Amino acid sequence: MDSYSVCGFNGPYSFQMAGSSKDVPANPSAARLKSILPEAEFASAADAIRAGNQALWRWAFPAQPRLLQLDDIDIADLVADHLEDPRSWLSRSFAGDDLVARAILETIDQLNAGPWARWIRSTTDFFWGFVGGRLFPLRLVNGTLAGDPGKAMKLRFEPAALAVALRRREIVPNLFTTFLVASILPGIRVLGGCRQIVYYPLMRYVFSTALRQAGDQVLLGTISADDCPEVWGHRVLKPRNMLPFYELESSPLPDLLDFYGREPLEQACGDLESFTSDPIWAGLAQRIADETVHVLSPEWKFA
Repeated sequence: MDSYSVCGFNGPYSFQMAGSSKDVPANPSAARLKSILPEAEFASAADAIRAGNQALWRWAFPAQPRLLQLDDIDIADLVADHLEDPRSWLSRSFAGDDLVARAILETIDQLNAGPWARWIRSTTDFFWGFVGGRLFPLRLVNGTLAGDPGKAMKLRFEPAALAVALRRREIVPNLFTTFLVASILPGIRVLGGCRQIVYYPLMRYVFSTALRQAGDQVLLGTISADDCPEVWGHRVLKPRNMLPFYELESSPLPDLLDFYGREPLEQACGDLESFTSDPIWAGLAQRIADETVHVLSPEWKFA
């Protein structure tokens, strides 16, 4: 990993197994993984990750399930599709007339001034600038997205200009815009981790507040009617015996797919108990406790 965006075309990238010592041979699991991953070089880390996942899926699943991987570039094209369609909400009501956009940014600022601070970071406004494989923040001011003085980028916040910049890979959507087009607007449920169960409802709150201020009662009513828009997916699927790696080794993958395929999503995804009773979490918690005891040992003196 490096300081470039995962989608930056600054390769070549390839899969290498790096151990603590060059003289120590790879263990059997690492050697097996290396034999499965592609040996080719890739222009971007995103291309390498996609090819690596496809190789692992072909190896792991005898009957290939329909798995889909998305990255920033895929979402950029999805947003551009919206902006190029004059019938879409993103084209009609978000870009151009920036009333909703400004209301979103103002609501995020209000959250960051209170107890919900830092859950939705205002690092950039809706999009990142993307030059030479590196990301930099943009700010929406008077209908224009602009970078810092050292970044020569100014872009009108209107559908056509944004779509062209997305197609040219000059900008990519930030996390809020990604969730807006991939989940909130189409009403697609998301499965996430322990942080997402906080920031995703806050994103929906921010968007609903902006719609209310803009008077868009139709879309607001549709979004408010969503049934269970997200679920917590600790380890994504909750293992039957709380040991996910043992389960993968002890049960044929087709049997696991059949089992989880019959489970309701609310039952299959991890809950709070599956998090607190997870053996890996228990070990991590114990190490944290041991380090705390060491730091606050008796020889410490407090004035």
